[in-house]
Amino acid sequence: MIHKSKSIRLAFCIFVCIKLNIMLVKTYASALKGIEALIVTVEVNIFQGIKFVIVGLPDSSVKESQERIDSALRVYGYKIPGRHIIVNMAPADIKKEGAAYDLPIAIGILAANEDIPTDNLGNYLMMGELSLDGSLLPIRGVLPICISALESGFKGVIVPKDNIQEASVIEGLDVYGMNNLKEVIEFLSGSREFTPVPTLDFNNYKEDSILDYDFADVKGQENVKRALEIAAAGGHNAIMIGPPGSGKTMLAKRLPGIMPPLSMNESLETSKIHSIVGNMNKGVGLIKQRPFRAPHHTISDTALIGGGAYPRPGEISLAHNGVLFLDELPEFKRSALEVMRQPLEDGEICIARAKMVLTYPSNIMLIASMNPCPCGYYNHPDKECVCPPGAVKKYLSKISGPLLDRIDLHIEVVPLSFNEISSEMKSETSSEVRKRVINARNIQSQRFRGIEGIYSNSQMTSSMMHKYCKIDNASKKILEQAMEKTGLSARAYNRILKVARTIADLSGEKAIKFEHISEAIQYRSLDRDSWGN
Repeated sequence: MIHKSKSIRLAFCIFVCIKLNIMLVKTYASALKGIEALIVTVEVNIFQGIKFVIVGLPDSSVKESQERIDSALRVYGYKIPGRHIIVNMAPADIKKEGAAYDLPIAIGILAANEDIPTDNLGNYLMMGELSLDGSLLPIRGVLPICISALESGFKGVIVPKDNIQEASVIEGLDVYGMNNLKEVIEFLSGSREFTPVPTLDFNNYKEDSILDYDFADVKGQENVKRALEIAAAGGHNAIMIGPPGSGKTMLAKRLPGIMPPLSMNESLETSKIHSIVGNMNKGVGLIKQRPFRAPHHTISDTALIGGGAYPRPGEISLAHNGVLFLDELPEFKRSALEVMRQPLEDGEICIARAKMVLTYPSNIMLIASMNPCPCGYYNHPDKECVCPPGAVKKYLSKISGPLLDRIDLHIEVVPLSFNEISSEMKSETSSEVRKRVINARNIQSQRFRGIEGIYSNSQMTSSMMHKYCKIDNASKKILEQAMEKTGLSARAYNRILKVARTIADLSGEKAIKFEHISEAIQYRSLDRDSWGN
C-alpha cells in the first residue's frame, strides 16, 4: 500500500515537471543600439504561485506593461492567469526601453497559458505598444528592426498597421501590419488569413517634389548662388558672412532644392536614423528628400551632437546626407561647436559611455551664417559700424581656427541696392541649377565607383587627392602665393584643391585649371589676416 502511494506521488511529480516545460515559451522582439537593432528573446514561464515579474534590464515603461496587457487581453475575452509569471528578456545586459515589448510579452503569456498554439512563434519577430482597448500603437525603429530580423533568418515581422510602409522597405521579409491584439492572435492561431504587405519599389518611390523654396525668389546675390551651387555639387561646408537682412537665411533654406536626390543607400541610412528617434511620418516608408535641420543657437551640446542617459542621435546625425544650418554661428556655445570638429572630418560621431560606445553617421553639409560684427554693419556699404575697437576681431574669434579650416567656402554676402531689390529681372530657378549639380555629382559617382562611403569630392582622402587633384605649375604658383599671403593651413590647402576639383566638374573639365584654383582661393576670405583689423 505504501509502495503504491509513492508511485502515485512520483507520477504526479513527473506530470508537473512535464507541464512546467510545456509552459515555457519564447517570442522574439528587438532592442535598439545606436542605429542598429539586436534580437531580444522574450521567455515566459508560468507555474504555481501568484506573482508577475519582468527581468532582463527593463526600464519603467516595460515594467508597466502588465496593466496595459491585462486590459487589452480582457477586451478579447482573455486575462493574465492568476499564477506566478516570469518574463525574461535576453540578453539581460542590454537595456530594454519603451512600450514596444507589450505585444511579444502578451503573446508569450497567452502561449504559455496554452490559449494559442506555439507553432509559428519562432518564425516571426513582433513589436507593438498595446492600448488599453487592445489596439496596436506605432513604435519607433521599425526599419532597423526589420533589417535585423532579415539578417537573423526570421520569416517575417508583425508590426502595428501605422508602421507597415516603413517595414515594407526590406525585401525578402514578410511584413504583417496589424490593427489590434485580436488580429495577431487570429494570425498565429491560423483562424484567419492575412496577406503580407507588398515590398516597396524604390524605383517608383522618388521624391515628391523639390522643396517649396526656390532660388528664383532671391533677387541678385549671384556670387552667393554660385558658391552654394559649388557647395551642393561637391558636398562642401560653407559659411555666409554679411549684415542683417542681406539674405543669408533665405539662401540657406533654398540649398536643399538644388541638391541631387537621395540614392537608395543614402535614403536607407537617413531613414534608419529618423526611424529610431520616431521622426518618420505616418505612411512614409523612406526619407525621400535630403534633411534640412536648423537648430536654434541655444541648443545644448547633447541635443546637437547626440547622447543622453539613453544615447540618441543629435541634430548633426539627423542631418545625415543633408544640410545642417547653423544661423548666427558665433552665438552657439563654444563647447558645442568644438565637438563638431571631429564629425565634420570623419563623417561620424562617436558617443562613449561607461557601458557602451555608439557611433552615429554624420555625413553632412554644414551651412553657417553670421554677422560680421556685434552690431552687424562692419564693411556695410551704407551704414557705419558702431562697434568699439577690437570688437570685430573678438567677435570673429568666437569661431576657432580649426573649425574654420573645416569649412570649405567662406562667402561674403553684400546687401542689395534698391535697384536690385526692385528689379523685375527673373533669376535662375532651383531646377536649372540642380541639373548642373546632378551632372557634377554623376561625374563624381563615376570617379569614386567601387569605393564604399565616398559620394562626393568633399569626402576625398589624401591618397585620392594625389590622384584626382593634380594641378599645373601656374596653379601651384598662385596657390603658393595665397598660402604665404594669408597664412593658410595644410587643411585649408586640401580644401581649396577639393573645391577646385568640384568647380572643374561643374565646367565638365577633366583636369583642374588655373581659373578653377583662382576661384577656389577666393572662397577663403576668413583666412585673411587683414579681416577685422
